[in-house]
Amino acid sequence: MAEAKTKPTEVSVEDFISSVTDERMRDDSFALIKIMKKVTGFKPKMWGPGIIGFGSYHYKYESGHEGDICLTGFSPRKGNISLYVLGATTEESMLLKKLGKHKAGKGCLYVKRLEDIDMTVLEELIEKSVNAIKKKYPDK
Repeated sequence: MAEAKTKPTEVSVEDFISSVTDERMRDDSFALIKIMKKVTGFKPKMWGPGIIGFGSYHYKYESGHEGDICLTGFSPRKGNISLYVLGATTEESMLLKKLGKHKAGKGCLYVKRLEDIDMTVLEELIEKSVNAIKKKYPDK
């Protein structure tokens, strides 16, 4: 089985964010760190070359594939911020309607800037996602 590319590294989160050229994206990244740290109780850690993650859990699929990944996290990308906060909870669709300007994918939420979304709703989405993961994978 291939080794996972997305795993914790020793790269400095601050150094990574400082390398982001867009000032608003840097500011949004520091704001997200505060929120995710508050919700999860974990310090930020780089996962792979571009994901800032919080906590971790071990997953195992019915196919037998298994590994470790962060409970939640985000990545400041060129066009938007990818937030790994969707945990397939029943309340998610209602919260997403109240969130503001975003796009949603499988497990991901994409926003251009934090000022476009309701931060209270985002915090609730993060909390519900983390709780859903902990319930599904109770070993962490």
